[in-house]
Amino acid sequence: MSEKRFDGQVAVITGAGRGLGKAYALLLGAKGAKVVVNDLGGSLQGDGVDVGPAQEVVNEIIAAGGEAIANTDSVATPEGGQAIINAAINTWGRIDILIHNAGNVRPALIRDMSYEDFNSVLDVHLKGAFHVVKPAMPLMCDAGYGRIVLTSSIGGLYGNHKVVNYGVSKAGMIGLCNVAALEGAEHNVTCNLIVPGAVTRMAEGIDVSAYPPMGPELVAPVVGWLSHESCSVSGEMFVSIAGRVAKAFIGETEGVYQPEWTIDDVETQLEKIGDTTNPWILPVVPAAHVDHIRNSFAMAVKGSKS
Repeated sequence: MSEKRFDGQVAVITGAGRGLGKAYALLLGAKGAKVVVNDLGGSLQGDGVDVGPAQEVVNEIIAAGGEAIANTDSVATPEGGQAIINAAINTWGRIDILIHNAGNVRPALIRDMSYEDFNSVLDVHLKGAFHVVKPAMPLMCDAGYGRIVLTSSIGGLYGNHKVVNYGVSKAGMIGLCNVAALEGAEHNVTCNLIVPGAVTRMAEGIDVSAYPPMGPELVAPVVGWLSHESCSVSGEMFVSIAGRVAKAFIGETEGVYQPEWTIDDVETQLEKIGDTTNPWILPVVPAAHVDHIRNSFAMAVKGSKS
């Protein structure tokens, strides 16, 4: 089997100065991609600007024989997102791959969280994703090719204490990914989610002494495949943690049809409503939205005739 490479392709990777983003940049750079290494270079909370982290990754890629440039524009504003994509276009005239990995952390209980901290995390994670997807996607669609990888989290799928801003952002990423996957389908533009688990500086304050190996390099190959022309899926979520790779998905129970319902009926039928024996797992692409409605209507029609 031939080695998968990215020769001639241009990748934009946000938050690529450290941790997971750095691992993605080094991998794609080593496989022939020209890489825009975007990183604000600030604190874990998102404060400050320092070109150092991004430039160090660029230097590593170049030293290994690759091509890369550093960029410190912020994903937190539409102007910053546009500037990040422009860096690729102005330097190499194209964009083939977009990986949004940038993030910040500002924890607090819901009752204690300030609106400033809530909005700051949404601005970087969720709005930041939109700020780079919006200018990149038309270029990809017009070119007839593109690979977009967005970052969710088990904190978005399952929640976690003291990070409602992070959880909302990572859950919202699912909606953004699904719509981008649908709109990109006819243009050979895929959009998928990585749900990574790795020990990076975002694990600051957590006792990881008993963890198995969880380096970013274990996640990078999954993102590499989702970024590659051979990627055959779109609108899906790939989990990668401690060497385990899996798919996450949204499913529904088959449910119960009745022509009329009362509050008491819901309680009476609760076990059947929650029965996972025959789940609906509907692929986003080509038409989970339509399939959900069609299948629900079919139950109603069948039920009304019985």
